[in-house]
Amino acid sequence: MNYSRFLTRVSKNRQPSLIRELTNLLSDASPELVFMAGGLPNPQMFPFQAASVTLKDGRALTIHPDLMTDCLQYGPTPGYPPLVKQLKSLVEQLHSPPQWAESDLIVTAGSQDGLCKAIEMMVNPGDYFVTQEPCYTGTLSILNPFKPRYLPVKCDREGLNPTALREILSQWNPEEIRDVEDNVPKVLYINPNACNPTGVSVSEGRRREIYEIASAYNLIILEDDPYYFVQFEKPEDFPPSFLSMDTEGRVLRFDSFSKVLSSGIRIGFVTGPKPLVQRILLHKQVSILHASSLSQVMINELLRIWGIDGFLKHTQSVQEFYRKQRDSMMEAAERHLTGLCEWAVPTGGMFLWLKVPGVVDTWDMILERALKKDVILVPGKAFMCDPSSPCQYMRAAFSVVTPEKMDKGLMNLAELIREEITLQQT
Repeated sequence: MNYSRFLTRVSKNRQPSLIRELTNLLSDASPELVFMAGGLPNPQMFPFQAASVTLKDGRALTIHPDLMTDCLQYGPTPGYPPLVKQLKSLVEQLHSPPQWAESDLIVTAGSQDGLCKAIEMMVNPGDYFVTQEPCYTGTLSILNPFKPRYLPVKCDREGLNPTALREILSQWNPEEIRDVEDNVPKVLYINPNACNPTGVSVSEGRRREIYEIASAYNLIILEDDPYYFVQFEKPEDFPPSFLSMDTEGRVLRFDSFSKVLSSGIRIGFVTGPKPLVQRILLHKQVSILHASSLSQVMINELLRIWGIDGFLKHTQSVQEFYRKQRDSMMEAAERHLTGLCEWAVPTGGMFLWLKVPGVVDTWDMILERALKKDVILVPGKAFMCDPSSPCQYMRAAFSVVTPEKMDKGLMNLAELIREEITLQQT
């Protein structure tokens, strides 16, 4: 593929940072190397000596003095080498990418860091941008400063609809725009599993059709998948990722540990075609340099203790917890919102996407009146490409709320909706 077609002028102009490139060499250097190239602080002056973290199973994750130096010193921009090696094994086991030999993986400061840099790599101000709608509000916040011409593809109870995608792209002839760089769509954003905010996943059949459409129109797919490990199906029934069906090198995949290990540890990773991952790497070299060394070492040691099988066993316990949270939320919704709201049962994740047919727009109801009812949600406008249009939806999170609080919150929400309907009728 001609990847230069997808790069912005700024991204094309990026050059490697010599200091960062020299620092990267340290991971393969001889112990006899006298390194006088970089301004590395002397670790003897760091006040931290060692650490031990107790895991919930009682085992200790111990960071001895030599390993503490790795935690505290500048590291390679692609990521802590032992962790990168483990993550590549994980990706290969879970997704078996067809283009694996032509792919690369780098560690980012959370998956959103990688997503932000990918968008900045490929989107010029005023470009067309194809995205599912509703769309994760964080993604829209990245995009909005570019003033893109959104091509929103409506989602239903099965996620992004391929028929709607074909329709919105039908204004172009795919054969005529494959190599065109300006004034045509080049990127498709999708949150395929347990979508934020709808909570639903795209079926395998739809994914294959979406990939075919992306291939026909020569689109890069941004597969933003932070809820991969929080699907409520058995792991063997998970639908295949776009990365796993990418025979052409057109998928950039974004993974996260935030939902299964820690959100504050801020570690994610990007996998995809080497030429695109390399451009993100160059951006990292001059922005964050590298993701937190301490966080990377901690995750690497955890994976070393657990092994991949132990990690996957942990993710299954995470899935079971959120499945029970979902079930409690559904019981409360059935009890209090039947007849007032419409929803699809979440297939994973942390959210319930509610439509209120009797309310024209949930924005003022939530932001101006919900607090008085001791309940707060996110109004649906926050997830729409055009926030000026009325929106009957809202998002409720069930991740940290107890079943008792869910019941109380949705009871209060039902009362708020009834009052809002009455207010609209006066």
